[in-house]
Amino acid sequence: MPDAAEIVRNALRTWRRTGEPAWELCDEQIEVHDHDIMDAGEYRGRAGVERWLRDWESAWSAFSMEAEEFVIAGENRVVVFVRMRATGRESSASVERADALLYELRDGLIVRLDYYNDRGEALAAAGASA
Repeated sequence: MPDAAEIVRNALRTWRRTGEPAWELCDEQIEVHDHDIMDAGEYRGRAGVERWLRDWESAWSAFSMEAEEFVIAGENRVVVFVRMRATGRESSASVERADALLYELRDGLIVRLDYYNDRGEALAAAGASA
């Protein structure tokens, strides 16, 4: 079985190539916690992930996310530092920032994804240090 970092790399490759999550790499009850959306609520399962993506994408007319660094945080956690570039849907303002994704895996599947716009918060949540 591939290690956690390779599973996350494969998931990101699929998303970048297709615009869809790599569902075969996700647990049926996957949870997403977006620490960037105020009052985001709970996103669980495939329907929840799809709703999260719609909620997130609704703010942008265009966006891209480039993985810059992978940090292994124990056997089942991976932090991915990403460069996010976007254009506001209403404002047309350009945004470029350093964000982070914290993936948690169990039995070779992604069970939780936390999205942070603060890399230090993501590392702290993962129990890792900079």
